[in-house]
Amino acid sequence: MYQEVSMQWSNRIRRLAVTLVASAAIGTQGASAGSSNNIVLVPPAGLPELARKAGEAMFLREAHDGRTVLYIEQDQGTALAILDVTDPRHVKSDGSVRLDVPGVFDFISDLGSRAALIRFRQGQGSAVLDFHNDKRPSLKIIQGIPVQGSLVRLGNDGFTVTSPAEATPALSDSFVDTSVIDIANLPDRVRVFDVKRVREEITNEETGTTFLLADDGLYLVRRPSVERDKESRELAARDAG
Repeated sequence: MYQEVSMQWSNRIRRLAVTLVASAAIGTQGASAGSSNNIVLVPPAGLPELARKAGEAMFLREAHDGRTVLYIEQDQGTALAILDVTDPRHVKSDGSVRLDVPGVFDFISDLGSRAALIRFRQGQGSAVLDFHNDKRPSLKIIQGIPVQGSLVRLGNDGFTVTSPAEATPALSDSFVDTSVIDIANLPDRVRVFDVKRVREEITNEETGTTFLLADDGLYLVRRPSVERDKESRELAARDAG
């Protein structure tokens, strides 16, 4: 009787030991899978040489051919490193370009699919980076853009920047100054229009028209490309009907 009970306890202990060992093995495999498959930290040494130096700022955009490209500002703003990061497992170098700039800058906003607005630090003005050639972006410095203000994009055609108007003691109403920047003809030219003391702004998204009600009357900011698209849609709808 005693021997039978002892054997039963021995069998139970062996089964328990096997169960504990199996559980530990499963737990170890789960932890290993979680640490190796869920998060992967790639150091600079695992990336192209262009990524192994300090940078000032970055800008991520989709290229014309569908690739995802990361631009890194380096060398105090005078160089732009270009990395193809479409596949994070295989980051590729697309070279770098030199920029003739007054100093370090920050990327402020993309301007549609072909350009980006940058602003130089220390109040040194603004510029537009032209991405018509994704691997050879060029710089167009723009004079007259407010250093501070609210930016509204106008598709690929341009953008507006609004900033508080200069206070006038005789008038208590709130006004803004609006700068309209036309970049549709990059890289050839950039045009800047200033509308002072704007009381109200309304945009018709269907035609792309922006109405600015200013001290001296009404201004229209037209976008002929959007108007043509609207006319084409209406013509196609009539033909289909």
